[in-house]
Amino acid sequence: MPFSVNGILCTLALLVLWRAEELAEACSCAPVHPQQAFCNADVVIRAKVVGEREVDSGNDIYGNPIKRIQYEIKQIKMFKGPNQDIEAVFTAPVSAVCGVTLDATGKKEYLISGKAESGGRMHVTLCDYIMHWDSLSATQKKSLSQRYQMGCDCKIVRCPSLPCEISAPEECLWTDLMIEKQVHGRQANHYACVKRADGSCSWYRGVAPPKKEFLDAEDP
Repeated sequence: MPFSVNGILCTLALLVLWRAEELAEACSCAPVHPQQAFCNADVVIRAKVVGEREVDSGNDIYGNPIKRIQYEIKQIKMFKGPNQDIEAVFTAPVSAVCGVTLDATGKKEYLISGKAESGGRMHVTLCDYIMHWDSLSATQKKSLSQRYQMGCDCKIVRCPSLPCEISAPEECLWTDLMIEKQVHGRQANHYACVKRADGSCSWYRGVAPPKKEFLDAEDP
C-alpha cells in the first residue's frame, strides 16, 4: 500500500514534536528565590565572559569523550567562594542537558552562581542563578554582600496554592509565583529572609542592613 505524502508529513511532525518535548524535559529546574540560590551555591561572582571554547572533560563509561564549554572570565567581584579568583566557568554543551549560553564578547556583566571546582574553576547549569548584572534590583545587589548570607539558616518555602502558610518559625513564605505569576516578583526583587534574635525568620525589605530593632522584634 503506497504511503500518502500527508501521512508521512504527519509522522515526521509527530517525531519532531516528540523529540522537542524530550529535549525540553531533559533539563528541568524548580524556581528558587535569589537568596536560596545564593545559599545553595559554592561560588557567587560578578564577572565578564571574555572567551569561549569546547573542551574534553574525560570519558564516559563507553570511552567516548565528554564535551564541555569553557568560558574564560574576568572576575569583577566575589560574593561567595574560595580564596582565589575564578578564571573559568564550565557548562554542558547544550541546553537539553542544562548547558548555559553566555555572551563571550566581554561586553556584558553577569551575576554567576554555581559549584566550585579546583584550580579557580566553577561549573554552572541552567538551574543555577545566572543573571545580567544590570537586570538586578538595588536591593539584590546590596543583599549579595551580606544580607543573603545572614539568612542562609532560614528556609524560603514556595507557596504552591492559596491559602498557604509556614510550618516552622524559621521559614519565610515565597508567594511571587502564586500571586504575581512570575519568578522575579516583589519578594524576589526586593526582599531577603533574615534570621532574627529569637531564631525565627522574617522578610526584610530595604537597601540598608537590618537594624537591631528589626532583628530583636517579636511578632504580636
